[in-house]
Amino acid sequence: MKIAIDYTSAARQRAGIGRYTRSLVRALAQSDNRNEYALYVPRDAQYLEDARAFPKNFRIVSAPLNGRHMVALWQRAQIPLPVEFFTGRADVFYSPDFVLPPTRARKKILTVHDLSFLRVPETAVPKLKWYLEGAVPRAVARADLILADSDATRQDLIEFFGMPPERVQTLYSGYDAMFRRVTDANEFARVRATYNLEKPFILNVGTIEPRKNLTRLIEAFARLPQRDDLELVIAGERGWMYDEIYAAPKKFGVNASVRFLGFTPDADLPALYSLAEMFVYPSLYEGFGLPVLEAMACGAAVVTANNSSLPEVAGDAAVLVEARDVDALAEAMARYLDDTAWRGMMQTKTLTQAQKFSWAKSAAELRAAFQT
Repeated sequence: MKIAIDYTSAARQRAGIGRYTRSLVRALAQSDNRNEYALYVPRDAQYLEDARAFPKNFRIVSAPLNGRHMVALWQRAQIPLPVEFFTGRADVFYSPDFVLPPTRARKKILTVHDLSFLRVPETAVPKLKWYLEGAVPRAVARADLILADSDATRQDLIEFFGMPPERVQTLYSGYDAMFRRVTDANEFARVRATYNLEKPFILNVGTIEPRKNLTRLIEAFARLPQRDDLELVIAGERGWMYDEIYAAPKKFGVNASVRFLGFTPDADLPALYSLAEMFVYPSLYEGFGLPVLEAMACGAAVVTANNSSLPEVAGDAAVLVEARDVDALAEAMARYLDDTAWRGMMQTKTLTQAQKFSWAKSAAELRAAFQT
């Protein structure tokens, strides 16, 4: 078959859906040498190192316009220029990022990662929320098959859009092989020196934006019994509506103990997960919650929220709390700090839980969806 994939997110975003797309398509490239793939990218594509190393049946095709212009052309002006104008004929078109361009493909497959713009609309940038409220329903209506990151997101799609259950399939994410428990003292020393991590720390990883619930995390950290040797480390680049988050350490009196690392390269994350006293991820809503899985694959003790997809990912290997309950979040962190034997037992469980997920399995299920 000839399969076209919108590779735009992978080529323009370092984190989030960009990472998802790179990992999933990389797994496809490692397992499928029969079908022909065209990876569509806009003119302003940046992160193409992975794709350039793919086998010959995966080729990059570039449009003469940048990503914003293509969005304006297809989603705002709704000009029906088919993607095949760039990719050539396609039997299947797959979009891993919420929306579908015009396409003449026999089968159209779409991934909707989450419906946070509907579930927690107060956390979304108004302009983006407005765009998604128009573009996502149109894409869902046109798709032959919608892939959801979790059963929770699948149910959201059925509820909000009235989708027939047979048209919505769960496709879980995996984690890259680099995410494993680090034991190398030299690697620990390198990462500690890179980020000046001299003290024990609690870790959070993700884009700095309201949905990640970081203000409450900082408040809960401030409620822990005073430990001068403990820090809260937040790794992730700035997203949107983040002023309150950056003001929170001073507001709650822990300005000297909260560290914002900014964007952190993937290569440094396994050591950070492995070094952390625990990984805490109290998000208000997640389509999947990939950082939770990556932390578990590195053997971190995990505290996360009991909403949306997070219980599916964490299973019984994490402490689940109500995301808006600051006291419960503080109590969960305090228990991990005080009971090291229990924390060690939970770390063993996280390694076992992580093994239930893999990109190879995800890619195999995606190939099956292409063929049916």
